[in-house]
Amino acid sequence: MRTAILSAMVLVVSCGLVWAAENAASSELQQVWLDELDLSKAIIGWGQIQKNKSVDSKPLVIAGKSFARGVGTHADSRLDVKLGGIGEQFEAWVGIDDEVAGSDQGKAAASVEFLVFGDGRLLWRSEVMRAGNPAKEVKVNIKGIDTLRLQVSGGNDINYDHADWAQAQISYRLTAPHTIDVVMPAPYILTPKAGPAPRITGPKIFGVRPGNPFFFTVTATGDRPMKFAVRGLPEGLILNSDNGQIRGAVKNAGEYKTTVVAENKHGKVEREFKIVVGDTISLTPPMGWNSWNCWACAVDDEKVRASAKAMVDSGLLNHGWTYINIDDCWMRREGSKDPVIGEPVRDKDGYLLSNGKFPDMKGLTDYIHSLGLRAGIYISPGPNTCAGYIGSWEHEQKDAERFAEWGFDYLKYDWCGYSRIAPNPNLDELKKPYAVMRDCLKNTGRDIIYSLCQYGMGEVWKWGAEVGGNCWRTTGDITDSWGSMAGIGFKQAELYPYAGPGRWNDPDMLVVGKVGWGPNLHPARLTPDEQYTHISLWCLLSSPLLIGCPIEQMDEFTYSLLTNDEVLDVNQDPLGQQARRIAQANGIEVWSKAMEDGSRAVGLFNMNEFEARKGTVSWKDIAFAGQCQVRDLWRQKDLGMFENEFMADVPPHGVVLVRIIPAK
Repeated sequence: MRTAILSAMVLVVSCGLVWAAENAASSELQQVWLDELDLSKAIIGWGQIQKNKSVDSKPLVIAGKSFARGVGTHADSRLDVKLGGIGEQFEAWVGIDDEVAGSDQGKAAASVEFLVFGDGRLLWRSEVMRAGNPAKEVKVNIKGIDTLRLQVSGGNDINYDHADWAQAQISYRLTAPHTIDVVMPAPYILTPKAGPAPRITGPKIFGVRPGNPFFFTVTATGDRPMKFAVRGLPEGLILNSDNGQIRGAVKNAGEYKTTVVAENKHGKVEREFKIVVGDTISLTPPMGWNSWNCWACAVDDEKVRASAKAMVDSGLLNHGWTYINIDDCWMRREGSKDPVIGEPVRDKDGYLLSNGKFPDMKGLTDYIHSLGLRAGIYISPGPNTCAGYIGSWEHEQKDAERFAEWGFDYLKYDWCGYSRIAPNPNLDELKKPYAVMRDCLKNTGRDIIYSLCQYGMGEVWKWGAEVGGNCWRTTGDITDSWGSMAGIGFKQAELYPYAGPGRWNDPDMLVVGKVGWGPNLHPARLTPDEQYTHISLWCLLSSPLLIGCPIEQMDEFTYSLLTNDEVLDVNQDPLGQQARRIAQANGIEVWSKAMEDGSRAVGLFNMNEFEARKGTVSWKDIAFAGQCQVRDLWRQKDLGMFENEFMADVPPHGVVLVRIIPAK
């Protein structure tokens, strides 16, 4: 018995020594290369994340220095790595890949910031890096960190932001790190549901040129059936009392003050509506839908009709959303043998032909108009569009006539292919193609809102109105990330002098709901708070509001973002001023917009990503004094009377949007 016990003790001790030896060995410092992890869980602003290559699948090179290993990505990007407290150190060399240096535009535009977070706390930042900057070395202590985040943010917009995490590796003990899915916070709805009684929405002013076709839909929320009336309509206009559509033409220039009335079984409401017949159209920013951010070149007649029908069926029309705009890829492409695209690109008289995906453009616009909506179209002044389809080069007048014949109300004119004509344009060359189309549109006898898309080159906001523009893109393309949206939106701070009725700064389309640039879609990668910031800021900026998701697939949260009438009223205010940034401190920005009734719309924005902070607007900064009433616009709720200032807690990357009304 004693021998058996001693033998057992020897076995236990032996096993213990083996376990201890194995445990000691496993706790030795180990390394894993970032490129060895599963990168499919990363989010990226453009393209596909690459192992041991740049985002354009080239060798990793930063400022002439080559790197054998690493990860090539593009702002805005994020990769979350689960460490579970076993990490020791993260190290890398970071910078903008030399592949963008092949063009002057790329060198000028590329601008990124690398950030390393641990459990929501900033551990390291590169500060803004540009093309040609030497690679920066990263060495970060990650002991005790549960989740590591590697993030690349765009310094302004994200054009050419090709970012490399070169020679990136994680030192650890025991269990190997692994990447995890980026988890978005749950959405929350602030917008109260519209009540059953009538409430008139949309613009309070509308511009039309003398003698041109007039088409406007009076919009209102509330239970149907609903009857509409308009007192004081000028001669030549007729109202359909069942759907609120006003059609006709007004010959004589002037301002006509009318009163619109909406009535259902729950009540009756009226509001002043001014019709301005003169040289200026688009007296408020256009509100509607554009096909690009969801469908890109996968767009077709069926998808456009689906979004138009959903605009009405969902009730978006009742909140003032009226434009259905087709972006690139509707026309034909020279030299293509694809039967869907088809040949020739123009008819025998030189007029544009749509491709097989759009068999009847006139029938499509007639359908859109029958719903009380307006229709928009797209083309480039160059020989081809961004996607390589036929452009308007040397056919501008015929194209303008074709757009009018088809019944379009909006034209997006995108520089893209014109770079073949003017590869290094001076200011006169930047203006020229837009001035040509301006004159062509004027000769059509139809009001067509003219949207200049050329990404802010040559400070277009200073001359866009001169070449006939009603709105003009001020930046590169937006994507569904904080760095892109915030980098573009908050960059508008100095452009307010150039906005006003008939001329709007355009920071690009909305990225809420499902996006993807066709045909595969994903939910927008903005947090709920970031989406509230997005809509609030665009409304304060008096920006055109163009939805970029398929409306028929919209969820309840996205719908709530787009149907808050008090928020939309900020965008559609007849005074037409763009908000100004009036304060900036401690990660809080305060933006203020003067309203026609003498009140101010004010946004308190928290630029910090991880913690709520207090935002304050002082009455002295908005030229008010004494007591003022403050109303929360998202909640449509009065917050009370305040003296001298208003203060609120603002969530991370979030906003508090209020209207401040001086006491009478």
